[in-house]
Amino acid sequence: MARYHIETYGCTSNRGESREIERRLRDAGHHKVEGADEADVAILNTCTVVEKTERNMLRRAQELAEETADLIVTGCMALAQGGEFADADVDAQVLHWDDVPEAVTNGECPTTTPDAEPILDGVIGILPIARGCMSNCSYCITKHATGRVDSPPVEENVEKARALVHAGAKEIRITGQDTGVYGWDDGERKLPELLERIATEIEGDFRVRVGMANPGGVHGIREELAEVFAEHDEIYNFLHAPVQSGSDDVLEDMRRQHEVSQYLDIVETFDDYLEEWTLSTDFIVGFPTEDDDDHEQSMALLRETRPEKINVTRFSKRPGTDAADMKGLGGQTKKDRSKAMTDLKMDVVADAYESMVGTERDVLVTEHGTGDSVKCYDGAYRQIIVQNATEHGLEPGDFATVEVTGHQTVYAFAEPVTPVGVDDGRAETTAD
Repeated sequence: MARYHIETYGCTSNRGESREIERRLRDAGHHKVEGADEADVAILNTCTVVEKTERNMLRRAQELAEETADLIVTGCMALAQGGEFADADVDAQVLHWDDVPEAVTNGECPTTTPDAEPILDGVIGILPIARGCMSNCSYCITKHATGRVDSPPVEENVEKARALVHAGAKEIRITGQDTGVYGWDDGERKLPELLERIATEIEGDFRVRVGMANPGGVHGIREELAEVFAEHDEIYNFLHAPVQSGSDDVLEDMRRQHEVSQYLDIVETFDDYLEEWTLSTDFIVGFPTEDDDDHEQSMALLRETRPEKINVTRFSKRPGTDAADMKGLGGQTKKDRSKAMTDLKMDVVADAYESMVGTERDVLVTEHGTGDSVKCYDGAYRQIIVQNATEHGLEPGDFATVEVTGHQTVYAFAEPVTPVGVDDGRAETTAD
């Protein structure tokens, strides 16, 4: 697990976001340290009010980049003026705060405690469906904490999902170290069955997001999984399948239990079944055995598949893992490859959100944002911000139809057309 250092500047909203980042990092088994020089990754939650503040943020970012192996910049300045950090030659990932916890990991699975139970956070229900994983990745320390996969019966998880919906959940986030291998400990692949039953047996208006599923587990159930997604509007058309590298040689050294061709099979299958969907994936850059050609293969895979949500992580050694004993690459090499991939990532994601401008989307409002805004997600789990939410009468838990008016690289802006249930002369709408 990673050691992290976090610094927060600005308003109460920023401090609240930092607390949520820290909560999720702690839940994933990561540890806070006081100094950036002791950390695997430093997190800078920025403020932007006046020019002096911006200069201070840039200076502090430059200092942190020198003190730690990896720097993540988030907060207001990162989102509004993210290019300023690149212009100042700050070696950092610029991310929305909600993406920070995943980016901190070293390609490791999320950690679920043995007694994990469903959690209702506002209108979002968190449903851990299993613990452990089937993999043995050479770089991952999480395996030592979680062990082999342990899958409760489908019926038990359906009842937990039903209880969340009855308690007010509008979005159920299915989580686990690797959701794609749910049921494998019993010799069956049960994720499609679980999703089918949740979508058909639970009454109410809600949506389901499937959490991380490694390509090795998804590949054998890709047809069944894509079919369930296509048949049920309750399930977001969103798949997080971390490929980690575009090189089969590196994947073998990582012990990832999949090949690039299998990842491409998954993407092709979902393309065939779904008119619109979001591919989310992760890349580790700078793995000890990754050479220039391996890195270019990863870049080429990113260009080919064009995922709309991408986590780029520089490899860092975790004590007790086999990869920790490998001779590492130089820090500058990892920084250069990370920057190249991050730049490409931002271009790919920006293109995806730019294509949404001018379209109407059925969305679910999930939570309050900064100021008087709300966060929404469309049927492909693309993040959409609606400002002046009070004026529009939008609250978390509402379904609405919106028109996308613009974007800020990693999320879109929109204006409501009409909330669900309002008679505007058209048929009543529901979310995708």
